[in-house]
Amino acid sequence: MNIVALPAFSDNYIWMLHDGRQAVVVDPGDAAPVKAGLESHRLQLTTILVTHHHPDHTGGVNALRDEFRVPVLGPQDSRIPSPVQAVADNDTFELLNRRWEVIHVPGHTRDHLAFVCHDETPLLFCGDTLFSAGCGRLFEGTPDQMWRSLSRLKALPPATRVYCAHEYTLSNLRFAAAVEPTNADIASYIQVCTRLRAQGQPTLPSTLGQEAKINPFLRCTEPPVMASARVHGAKDDRPAEVLGALRQWKNQFQ
Repeated sequence: MNIVALPAFSDNYIWMLHDGRQAVVVDPGDAAPVKAGLESHRLQLTTILVTHHHPDHTGGVNALRDEFRVPVLGPQDSRIPSPVQAVADNDTFELLNRRWEVIHVPGHTRDHLAFVCHDETPLLFCGDTLFSAGCGRLFEGTPDQMWRSLSRLKALPPATRVYCAHEYTLSNLRFAAAVEPTNADIASYIQVCTRLRAQGQPTLPSTLGQEAKINPFLRCTEPPVMASARVHGAKDDRPAEVLGALRQWKNQFQ
């Protein structure tokens, strides 16, 4: 399995998976990078996967579907360019000779999906639900929904590789360091990611094992995270209350 990051807009990644002949793309907000990637690797597009309806994830769907005549798999959401083959929580299907699993992860949007590809090491395509060292804004969901969604993702094997849709890692790590100033794993990972970006490389994929050490939104039951959340408005130490306070703080963090 080969995985290519196709940069789009200012900080999006469109993920292209291929076996040397056929390709699947995830969240094509722009058709142009996908067409260029297919041409440069001499691939045939077979399927489009969509995690949620936001235009930076769906803007290229119509052009690609019309040109390549391929199915689009995504949530049952009228805001996604139709037709869409709707998939839902716990559905499975096969692409590129691998089994895929669908996980419903509401929070960022109400119908948001994540896709897990069961390769030698599991691959998680989580859109805007989980970022490296962060999570998506709560546009349509609640802190409780986001906590349950992130908990489901965190329960996947620690080696699972995390392919989120934005290059937000360094800004998220700055916030994570403010939440947990004494977390040595965060300090170390800032150095790693700073070097990667200086070399023009993505900070992704991460792994769930790495995220469990550095991502405050996965660490809402850790005492230092709970303490910081209380300072920033959490009324108690329930994980969803902690996450909600952290997300509000992050929305205003500079």
